[in-house]
Amino acid sequence: MSDHDEPVEPVEHVPSELPSPEPVERPAQDALQAEPAAAAPVALPRPEAVERSSWEQLRVERVVERSSWEHLRVEQVVERSSWEQPPVEPVVERSPWELPWQLPRAEPVIVERSPWELPRAEPVVERSPWELLQEDPIEHRPDWELPSFEPSVPAGAGDGWPYGSEHAIPPPAHRRSRNPVDRMTEGLPHGLRVTIDWIVTIVGAVAIVLLVKAFVVNPYRIPSSSMEPTLHCKTPSAGCLSTFSSDRVLANRFLYRLRDPRRGEIIVFKTPPAAQIQCGAGGTFVKRLIGLPGETIELRLRQGNGYVYINGKPLQEPYIQRSRRSETQAFGPTRIKQGQYFMMGDNRAASCDSRRWGSVPRANLIGKVFATYWPPNRISLH
Repeated sequence: MSDHDEPVEPVEHVPSELPSPEPVERPAQDALQAEPAAAAPVALPRPEAVERSSWEQLRVERVVERSSWEHLRVEQVVERSSWEQPPVEPVVERSPWELPWQLPRAEPVIVERSPWELPRAEPVVERSPWELLQEDPIEHRPDWELPSFEPSVPAGAGDGWPYGSEHAIPPPAHRRSRNPVDRMTEGLPHGLRVTIDWIVTIVGAVAIVLLVKAFVVNPYRIPSSSMEPTLHCKTPSAGCLSTFSSDRVLANRFLYRLRDPRRGEIIVFKTPPAAQIQCGAGGTFVKRLIGLPGETIELRLRQGNGYVYINGKPLQEPYIQRSRRSETQAFGPTRIKQGQYFMMGDNRAASCDSRRWGSVPRANLIGKVFATYWPPNRISLH
């Protein structure tokens, strides 16, 4: 017996608890019946108290009668260990676009929702152009949104889609043109409308060209050799270097409305009346501006060549070749009046200019030559 075992006390059993006697063989029973008085009572084997002690029975009962919740509690403790618990949400149950370390979404993924829970949206591509036109009037829609076709079947005609069924689509509204000519000729025959449109187009183009020539840019031709070799004239005129065509230049007609002329610019101008007498020709000339208003201009001869002096100082003229400086007589000094400009050609020996017919008033200046556009091999800027 161990230290923890308690002393066993003998237990008296009631007859119902004692075990029944074992059967005796027949000869022994006869002997007992023959000598009942002399026979001593039979001592039956009694179970040891140790084998049937109460505490052993209780132990057995505890083991056998242990309730299921006690076992379950042990199992739950084992099953709830942290290292054996699965994750709250398996990775396989998450949507593909959610990363494993992200928290689960508060609401289910939209693809898992039933179709009737989704908002109803009607794609634009499933709607016909005429339905869109009914919502947005054609007058307020840009041109690029208009359909490229116009049905010729009236609404309600025929049996098929789109005009014969109960869902027939009405024809589009008539688009009002933004062209004023089309509005003015609305209702006229088609041929007459086309003719009027062409006439208006041609007249408008001519008017634009005339306005540009009068106020913006105008072309001019070089008829003489007074500006050689800067601007060519056509042979067989004397001193001309071009054999194909004389130079055609463009003059800016509005520049001098914005600023004053500057020395050295090639200018188109109208000659004073004295030019017709001195040169035998008048009208429109092309010369270079040499003297400004209020300056004193003088032409001095040195070894048969003429050099211009402005207010007693020599004028640098890199645009003139040495062979074009030949002069026969000197000029000046002459003071230029206010509002007047002194013009000279680059070919000094063959130029009829302000040395002979005087200076040019500001009002006679037409514009500055800024480019040569013809012939193609002479295209340049000035």
